[in-house]
Amino acid sequence: MLQEITIDNLAIIDHLTLAFDDHMTVLTGETGAGKSIIIDAVGLLVGARGSQELIRQGADKLEVQGQFSMPQSSAYAELLDELGIEHDDSSLIISREIHRNGRNVIRVNGTLINTTLLKKVGVPLVDIQGQNDNQRLLQPEQHLPMLDHFAGSAVQKLLQRYQELYQQYRKLKQTLEKKQANEQQWAQRLDMLRYQVKEIGEADLQTHEEDDLISERDRLDNFQQIQTTLQLVVSVLNDSDNAPVLDQLATAMDSLNEITQFDPEYEGLGKELSDSYYSLQDVANQASHALDNLEFDEERLSNINSRLDLINDLEHKYGDTVADVLNYYAKISQELTEMEGTADADDDLEEQLNSLTAELQSLGQQLRTKRQKAATELEKRVHQELGALYMDKAVFNVHFAKAPAHTLTPTGIDNVEFYIQTNPGERMGPLAKIASGGELSRVMLALKTIFTAQADVTSIIFDEVDTGVSGRVAQAIADKIKVIADHSQVLCITHLPQVAAVAQHQFLIQKAVHDQRTTTTVTALNHQQRVQELSRMLAGEKITKLTKEHAEELLKMAHSTTE
Repeated sequence: MLQEITIDNLAIIDHLTLAFDDHMTVLTGETGAGKSIIIDAVGLLVGARGSQELIRQGADKLEVQGQFSMPQSSAYAELLDELGIEHDDSSLIISREIHRNGRNVIRVNGTLINTTLLKKVGVPLVDIQGQNDNQRLLQPEQHLPMLDHFAGSAVQKLLQRYQELYQQYRKLKQTLEKKQANEQQWAQRLDMLRYQVKEIGEADLQTHEEDDLISERDRLDNFQQIQTTLQLVVSVLNDSDNAPVLDQLATAMDSLNEITQFDPEYEGLGKELSDSYYSLQDVANQASHALDNLEFDEERLSNINSRLDLINDLEHKYGDTVADVLNYYAKISQELTEMEGTADADDDLEEQLNSLTAELQSLGQQLRTKRQKAATELEKRVHQELGALYMDKAVFNVHFAKAPAHTLTPTGIDNVEFYIQTNPGERMGPLAKIASGGELSRVMLALKTIFTAQADVTSIIFDEVDTGVSGRVAQAIADKIKVIADHSQVLCITHLPQVAAVAQHQFLIQKAVHDQRTTTTVTALNHQQRVQELSRMLAGEKITKLTKEHAEELLKMAHSTTE
């Protein structure tokens, strides 16, 4: 339910705040006063397309904010949780800003979302039916979903199972068609993958192998330099022709030890020299050990170079590093497995497809049976509702077109379209081609009355859906909208006094010019003001005592009906 809306800088609306109650609220006023702009504002809050052209002249942005009571549905709560929208108090505050520079800022309970997600959030909140919004009835592709909605869970569960199988069927069919259309390319791809997987697999690459091999190769390639250097180090420290460095350091160290008693500084020098002596002694021992273990293996060097050549070749073909090559190997191994699986099952693909097709045809027939049963009930209910709308001679029919053999669609095997015969003796034909504007409005109201009890939508808006009717039909439409309002909050824009009279609440929408700017104002009407407004709707500018009495009578009749 829409509880409150605030509108700033939308078309001719400067600033406006409206609070709405449950049941039926009607918006009346002269044409062009801004009634539909209010409905447009609600539309923006539930995902309608916005445009900079809607921004009031002279303003930088428009802003709309609405407070809604949240639908009592676990699925809706799960949707909000999935989107990260908090909803502890069971209410939603949706705000939307449209800036002249194109920015579109949308928040739901403070969480930023985009227009696509806003539509998901908004669809269960408000159902807007405009005077040109009978499009849904004019679009045959919408008729099957409407029938399925009426049929309820009996069809929905079966349809869900059908659609799951249909996705498998579609994927398998695409695979088979692709393979048949590209048989040569398929075979070439399969051969190439087999070769590449074999080549990389046989190489048995290890992640850090290349770095280790390069280090080992460098040691073997520079064996002579390493050997000469180690020999020089050992010779200088231990085997010098004159005197080994270590022997000379030992002599110096002994001499320093003899004078340490004369000055603490000499003691420090002696300690540093001693540390150096033992450090160099370690160096000499390690160098000697390394020299003893040093060995040149020409065959090992040749094997390392061959291995590195193989790795470089694979990197040139499949990736910059060994890790890249291994990642590519994992990817093509998976693809090869899938292709070989398909190839191995090549003879079985058509059999699998035929089996799925048969199962889908069977489910489609079950869907058709349930849909035809629901269609019979829907036709009966629509006839009852149309009778109350003075179309008792009309014949409404849910037409099942004969689909081509073995035709499968995402929704089954049925092509459904609503047909109508508006008067006896006339031909039965598609609703979109046969019904007039006023008849369409009545058919829409009949369906809406039937669907309202099942609908999850918390608010329904009728934007001049009563256009093209008058007299007793107008009263019948008023009564139907009132019935819908017993189950859902209804906001209605109308020029019909009969419709306005049955509402529990009425707002008068007017526009005025101040300082050469046009602004929309809204007034909540009390009883006497409603009499005055209904009189205007009945008689126009010239309001007489009789007109006021008629308006009073309309309100009394509506009140007594409510009672």
